[in-house]
Amino acid sequence: MTRLFTLIGAILMVAFSMQASAETRIGVVDLRQALFSSNEARAFSERLEQDFGDDEMQVRQAQQEAQKLQDRLQKDGAMMNESERQELSGQFQQKVQEFNQLKQRLDSAVNQRKQQFVESARPEVDAAVKELLEENDLDLILPSEAVVYAKPDMNLTESLLNKLNE
Repeated sequence: MTRLFTLIGAILMVAFSMQASAETRIGVVDLRQALFSSNEARAFSERLEQDFGDDEMQVRQAQQEAQKLQDRLQKDGAMMNESERQELSGQFQQKVQEFNQLKQRLDSAVNQRKQQFVESARPEVDAAVKELLEENDLDLILPSEAVVYAKPDMNLTESLLNKLNE
């Protein structure tokens, strides 16, 4: 009986070692780099600049005005009486608050649009990754963020970018 178990164990070990020694072909892609380097992403960036250019200018203007108030407060604050210094300090705080609100609103709107772009491009990216998998006879494609090190010939980011630009 123990001979039978030993024989079965030996057969199983040989079978598992054969499976483990089968070569797994793996590729690596930087999805974010490929997606945001694509022609579609460039057109998207141009649309973003057009759509949010005025808002960005408002943010810059508020920042410059706050900076001017701060510079004036630092430069002339020692020579001002207390009420003037408090008034200027209040204006500065108000301008900083305005800047922060404008910046937060702009960042939120831009991030929302970027997320929509990523979600709308997802099916195309998934299809391109699947094509890469089949064309390169791979078993697995990993995102580069999940890999500590990969040989350069395993990096398929450029190929993915080319597929996205087709």
